Amino acid sequence: MIIKIFNLFIEQLYLYVIKNLLVETAIVTNILHCVLSTKLINNSLKGTQNKVKITVNQSNLQKALQHLSKATPTRSTIPILNSILMVAKNKTLTLRATDLEITIITDIPSTVDVDGAVALPHKTLTEITGALPDIELEISADDNNRVKIKAGQGDYDIPGVSAEEFPQLPEVDNKKEVILKEKTLGELITKTSFALSTDELKPALMGALFEFGEESITAVATDGHRLSVCKRSDYEFKGYTGDIIVPRKFLQLLNQYLGSGEKDEVVLWVGDNHITVSVSGVTIFSRIIDERYPDYHSVLPLDNDKIASFDRKKLLSVVKRVAIFSNRATKQIALHLSKGESSITTEDPESSSSAREEIEVDYDGENMILGYNASYLGNMLTHIDSDRVILKLKTPISAGLILPVEQAENEEITMLLMPMRTSS
Repeated sequence: MIIKIFNLFIEQLYLYVIKNLLVETAIVTNILHCVLSTKLINNSLKGTQNKVKITVNQSNLQKALQHLSKATPTRSTIPILNSILMVAKNKTLTLRATDLEITIITDIPSTVDVDGAVALPHKTLTEITGALPDIELEISADDNNRVKIKAGQGDYDIPGVSAEEFPQLPEVDNKKEVILKEKTLGELITKTSFALSTDELKPALMGALFEFGEESITAVATDGHRLSVCKRSDYEFKGYTGDIIVPRKFLQLLNQYLGSGEKDEVVLWVGDNHITVSVSGVTIFSRIIDERYPDYHSVLPLDNDKIASFDRKKLLSVVKRVAIFSNRATKQIALHLSKGESSITTEDPESSSSAREEIEVDYDGENMILGYNASYLGNMLTHIDSDRVILKLKTPISAGLILPVEQAENEEITMLLMPMRTSS
């Protein structure tokens, strides 16, 4: 009980430093690491014997280590985070890795001769496993955490670490169940995450807002220059309604495991502070971002009455070609609109280069020249499925909406792009 209260205190200290001091995440993480290193982290394994003896297939272990590498930091001020936890219990071998933000767990087939737990250096274990052929490996640890690996004619000895020093598993309190098709969740992530912010001084925008309703689920991402909203109605309502901000790293990692099948389902468990999911043989835990998300509804314009319709693929191709000649820093291009005519131009005095290309458009409004970041515009066009897109505009200096002419079944996409000031 005391340790749990202390853990909560540390978590609140971490959040306080971020919110009130506005220091870089790297500095905050170092502060947290220093405090964490002074306490017994893994109370759940206290008393578990270090002795362990298992037999596992090289191929299965190598695949598991590849999964765990996604949660193993390349550099850390806490040495234990460079290790993976191996727990042999009840004839099951469980491997775990964490960077304190993301935790990954996976079980692999094995023969457990002696129950126990030990932490092993991830890099060394990965390298020796990858250098071995597809054979059975015998891994054992003694009371002093010395780990021996016997493979064929080879014997390898490496220092391990007591399992009690490994960070404990996040507790998902008051968890609520959300069931989604893997394809649906993948679409929500893919069609919004490209717009996530990388600004550490805006932590709320470094995650996607997920709104769980009775009839739909909505994902939202923005970096202040662009906004993407994806709403899906094809999910099973299980009684949970609410909003959470899910970190970029968790979304990107989860999306790697999601399939595109119409029938495959995935279950999300949403807690007060964490979110977890089990998919493709791995379980992923992540902390929820405890911040207030901006009211994105208030920035969606309702009076953009000038509409330009384009062939999406043709527009994307022109944007990519013209962008080659744009300024490398600003990536600015200009969209020229007039009745029945359109062109995209760019000019970069620094490199003495320019480009202009005409493109067909369905437009009968007043003449306008709009400046856009070519990368932002291209990303949006890439993540729309419709053959044609429309730009709903008001003035050259106000936010424009980018919408598919035909929305996909069970889906509603809305994208917003802020313009850049042009010299014209």
